[in-house]
Amino acid sequence: MQQHHQNQTLGILGGGQLGRMVIQAAINYNTNIHVLDPDPDAPCRHLVANFTQGNIRDFDTVYAFGQACDIITIEIENVNTDALKVLEKEGKKVFPQPHVIELIQDKRKQKQFYKDNQIPTAPFHLTETKADVAKHIPFLPAVHKLGREGYDGRGVQIIRVSQDLDKAFDAPGLLEKLVDFELEISVIVAQNEQGACKAFPAVACEFHPTANLVEFLFAPSGLEDSLEKKAVDIAINLIQKLDMIGLLAVEMFVTKDREILVNEIAPRPHNSGHHSIEANYTSQFEQHLRAVMGMPLGDTSLRIPAAMINLLGEPDHQGEAYVEGLDEVLTQKGVYVHLYGKKITKPFRKMGHVTILDEDMQLLKSRAMEIKKILKIKAI
Repeated sequence: MQQHHQNQTLGILGGGQLGRMVIQAAINYNTNIHVLDPDPDAPCRHLVANFTQGNIRDFDTVYAFGQACDIITIEIENVNTDALKVLEKEGKKVFPQPHVIELIQDKRKQKQFYKDNQIPTAPFHLTETKADVAKHIPFLPAVHKLGREGYDGRGVQIIRVSQDLDKAFDAPGLLEKLVDFELEISVIVAQNEQGACKAFPAVACEFHPTANLVEFLFAPSGLEDSLEKKAVDIAINLIQKLDMIGLLAVEMFVTKDREILVNEIAPRPHNSGHHSIEANYTSQFEQHLRAVMGMPLGDTSLRIPAAMINLLGEPDHQGEAYVEGLDEVLTQKGVYVHLYGKKITKPFRKMGHVTILDEDMQLLKSRAMEIKKILKIKAI
């Protein structure tokens, strides 16, 4: 029997680019959407009739916002889960569930969850202070991560030798063995209330050398079939062990001895799935919408090879944004530019992305490198 999802109001905590692209997918289904974000000029601001400016970390603000919604979801993890728990008890559907968001807000709990559930991951130690990190010199080289509120490379320090110990955080953290990996990959998987579960094919990610952000993404990943299946199975196992409703991005390392280790997870649409708007039968944004609204999940198959380029603010530019080279790339076949509606650019700020489609994988990679040189986000 068809669900009455068309009559339900979806509330999104966070009004950034991820929420913006969920809304763009939701427009096709006449979905009524409310958005809460602290920024009066958030990317979602002008795409919805019901936008509330407010603090997504404040209990009263989140609770009041949720009263007008039937279903509540997130586009960022840093939200007030206590308010979401109360809303859930009062009959609101909250996806992903508050306990899942809480787990993922804390990298220490996240890592312990992997260990407790036999999810392959790098060896680690939980640390409380900078002095605590210094007790693990034989464990080096390692990566020290803040337990909470680190993202996009923030709250992460590589500690290779004892002389690097000053870089450690003097706060609860996670000391993780530095992985000698060959490739970084991501698998995005979704699950709905009806128990349907579908994963997208793995993608290969290449990171910016200084900003620690995804710079390029390639789909398919180029993994051999056995490793591709293993990665997808790990992602499906993870969302099922979490008993999570919604969309889960699973970032993984492929080691040089062909092991797959889970690095981190995100319970929402993710930078590693942006290409899916044009490249897959169902985009990650539509799949997230379908999963939380109780709709049938879509086909995740890749239609055509794709590359994705993150458009980051140029390192030495801050101010009103200008996209250099836009007209030049728009003349090319199979190039799709997505700008996020951010008026002000800052160094390495995510301002948009470009997806390139091409049947020839080698040509695809060279085209991506060329377009990266042409498109620049600068300040006027």
